Amino acid sequence: MKPFIPQGYETVLGIYDTQKAIGTLKRLFEDNLSGSLHLRRVSAPLFVDGESGLNDDLNGVERPVSFEIPAAGKSAQVVHSLAKWKRLALKNYHFYPGNGLYTDMNAIRRDEVPDNLHSIYVDQWDWEKVITREERTIDYLKETVTKIVNAIADTTDTMNAIFPQLGTKICREVSFITSQELEDLYPEATPRERENLYVREHPTTFLMQIGKRLKSGCKHDGRAPDYDDWELNGDILFWDDVLDMAVEISSMGIRVDEESMARQLKEADCEERRELYFHKLLLAGELPLSIGGGIGQSRLCMLILKKAHIGEVQVSIWDEENLSIAEKAGVDLL
Repeated sequence: MKPFIPQGYETVLGIYDTQKAIGTLKRLFEDNLSGSLHLRRVSAPLFVDGESGLNDDLNGVERPVSFEIPAAGKSAQVVHSLAKWKRLALKNYHFYPGNGLYTDMNAIRRDEVPDNLHSIYVDQWDWEKVITREERTIDYLKETVTKIVNAIADTTDTMNAIFPQLGTKICREVSFITSQELEDLYPEATPRERENLYVREHPTTFLMQIGKRLKSGCKHDGRAPDYDDWELNGDILFWDDVLDMAVEISSMGIRVDEESMARQLKEADCEERRELYFHKLLLAGELPLSIGGGIGQSRLCMLILKKAHIGEVQVSIWDEENLSIAEKAGVDLL
C-alpha cells in the first residue's frame, strides 16, 4: 500500500504525551495479557544461530540480516520473529500445560516496504503457551483469541480514562471466519480488499486458516510451514477509524505437531528443513505442544492512540516518500 495521511488528520496527543502514553499502554497491556493467559515474562534473543532453523522464515522470501561471529565460528541472524525460539524455550524452561511465556521482541526486516503500517523495525509481544493434545482444537483457539481481545479492550478502557481525549472504541465481540469463507463471500476481490469489506462490518475479526491454498489455487497470505498449523491459526483484525481500513494486530495459532509439520513441509517443498536442529526435535516429539503468536506493539499503540502512521509511535529509517507525505501533513515521524 502507498503511504498516506488521511485528509484533515490531526494527532490527538502531542509528541510528549504520546511518549508518556506509549509507556503506560505497554505496561498495562503486558499485565492484562499475562494475567489472562497465565504467562511469565522471559528475556529474548536479538539474534540466533543461522544454522539452527530457529529464525522465523515469514513468507519464505525475506532475507534475514546476518553477520559473522569470529569468536564463536558461527554466522548469526537477526530475528524476524521468535515463533520457533519460544517453543524451544518452553522446553528448556520446563513450562507445563496451561502456562507459558511472553517477551519483548525486536526485529529487523530489511525487505519490508515502509508505509503507514510497516517498518523495517518490528516490535511485538511474542508469547507462547504449553497446551495438551486435547486442546489442539478450533474451540480452544477461539477461546484464546477472545481472551486476547478482552485484554486489548481492557487496556483501551484504562487508556481512555487516563487520556479522555482519546475516546477509542474496541468491539469485544469477535467475528470468526475462515480464509475460504472470506474468498467465497468476495471471490472477485483481492485478499486485502476482502479484509476491508468484511472487517468494516465486523470491527473485530479473527480470520482463520492462513497459509494453505484456497479453492482458487491462491493463498490468502503466506505463512511459514513449520510453526503454525494452517488449519488452526489466524490473524486478529480491527477496524481502524483513522485509516478507514482493517489493521492486523496479531498473527497467532496452535503450533504444528509432528504430523502437521511433516505435511506442511512437503506441501511447501521445504522438506530439507527436516535436518535442522529445531525441526529434528519437533519431528521426534521432543518439543511441547503449544499455542502462540505475536502482537504488534507499535500497531496496538497506533490503534489505541489514534495515530495515522507507525512512525508516530516508533523510531525507524524512512524513505523519501514517507518523509515527504508526513512533512506535508505536519506529522512528526520519530
